[in-house]
This record gives sequence, structure tokens and C-alpha cells, in this order.
Amino acid sequence: MIAVPESFVTTTVEREATAKAADWLRELPSLVEELLNRWDCVPDGEVMHGGVGLIVPVRRSGGAGDAVLKVSFPHPGNVHEPDAFTVWGGRGAVRLYERNDERFAMLLERAGTRTLDELGAGDEDGIVTVAGRLNRRLAVPAPPGLPRLSARAGEWERELLADAGELPHSLSRRALDAALATVRDLGSVQPDTVLHGDLHARNILRADREPWLAVDPKGYAGDPAYDGGTLLKSRGLSLIEADDLPKAVHRILDVFAEAAEVDRERVRRWSQFHAVQAAFHGRRHGFRVARVTRDGRLLDGIVRFAEELAELLTE
Repeated sequence: MIAVPESFVTTTVEREATAKAADWLRELPSLVEELLNRWDCVPDGEVMHGGVGLIVPVRRSGGAGDAVLKVSFPHPGNVHEPDAFTVWGGRGAVRLYERNDERFAMLLERAGTRTLDELGAGDEDGIVTVAGRLNRRLAVPAPPGLPRLSARAGEWERELLADAGELPHSLSRRALDAALATVRDLGSVQPDTVLHGDLHARNILRADREPWLAVDPKGYAGDPAYDGGTLLKSRGLSLIEADDLPKAVHRILDVFAEAAEVDRERVRRWSQFHAVQAAFHGRRHGFRVARVTRDGRLLDGIVRFAEELAELLTE
């Protein structure tokens, strides 16, 4: 049986903090063995993991080639990942070979292990251009079963108001009002196109079939400009080091909007909303990078930067 990486055990237990997580981790090696047998695969490399999923490189029987077995912790946010892969059919994303929704498991095309973040280090325009072009390719008509982001507009508004009232923060009323206006203006009516939902450079892998392939989608339907905000938010640790933050931020907006062929103003507004959300999320729940390093000063710095970014993006 495979050995589950200790780092995956630790982060899963800390994030979930439930008996369900401990039980799932205890059963995970047997579950992987069951799926390997069901899909006629054998392990073929070091076991890896992301934030919520265990990744086992495998060889498929009968010369069918390399793949990876992905088993995710059962969570509502993981339900529609295989649906997105099915819609895309390998266009800009890894191919889905098999799925077991009850087990939150998939057999997927194997891409490389190098991410866009690693290969594009120091080339911010290149990273944003690749992500924008992928965003455009992934924005295909959505099937009825995908969750609509428009259905979350009311929830977003309630959460923003609750967080603003309950949490300490330095956000101006103007910044909060801008985020609420985005929810009301853009949130409730959105296009029916497939979104990645968590588009960032670590979820884009170097590959052979295409230069870059997306992984780990949430599988939403909504405004393609929304993922521009997801991407910009994810560039936070790089942007913190920018000599001229306004220039760097507006450059990302320009490059992404052009590459994705979306309206720049919508990207700016969604980015501002994401920054406000991130600031509140950090104060209420923390950030994974800070939890992993156990660095309280890093957490404070990221939260303050998210607030600064939200103010900068407010117009």
C-alpha cells in the first residue's frame, strides 16, 4: 500500500479538525489500493499532494500510458471538478479518464510536475499571459449541472457585511462599498460559461500534449473576468516585493484582460472584490502559507497587503 505523506496528513487534520478527517486519512491507503485495482493501474512514482488531494502517479494497463490517480478529501468544493474536466475534454486542461464521485476520485492525464509559477519566475507578463489565454480557452458554454456563481451573490453580500461588522480591519468604507457594488452589479447576473474558479500559476502545469494544462478546477459557471481576480489575488506574494505596486497591479489587469479577451474594468472590479474577501478571510481563518510556516508575522503581512490591494483597486 502507498504511504500518505506526513505533510498531507498534518495539513488535512489542521484544516478540517474533525474525526471525519482522521477516519478518511486512516482509510486512504486502502481506498487508493481499491481504486488502483478497479482502474487496472500500478503506482509509478513518488506520491504527491496538493491542498486537498492526494496524487499518485500511475501506469495504466495495456499500454494505455501514464496517468495520475487523484483522491480528494470529501468536500462540497470538490464535487464539480470532474464535471469541468468532462466539459473541457482536454481542451486547455488535463483529460479525465475515469471518475468515482462517491470516493471523490479521478484518473487523470499525467502532465508535468513543473508549474507555471516555477517556470515563469521573474516573468510576470509571461505568467499572466499564459493564464489569460487558458482562461479564454476554458470559457466554454456551461452545462446545466454546474453551480452558478450568480447564486452566491446574496451569500457574498451577507458575508461581507458580517465580516466588516465583526472583524478588526483597516478597510475604508469606500473600499467595502465598492466590493458590495460589484456583488450587486456583476454578481447576480453572469454569463453561462465554465470557469476554472481557482486559476493561479500553481494550477497550470507544463505538459507535452499542449504547452500548458490546467488542473484543480472548482467547476463553476459565471463571468470569465472573475478568474482574473483569482489570478491577481494569487500573485500577492510576488506583488509584495514590487517596487511600484500600482504599476505592477495595473499591468496584470492590462495583460490578463488582453490575453483572456475580457473587459478590463470587470477584471478590476472582481479583483477588488477578491482582495476584500481575502483580507476578511485572513483575519477570520488565516492563510495556508502562514499555517504551514506557523509564521504569525507573515499572516499579518498578507492581510495588510490584501487590504492595501483592495484600496488600490477601488475607483
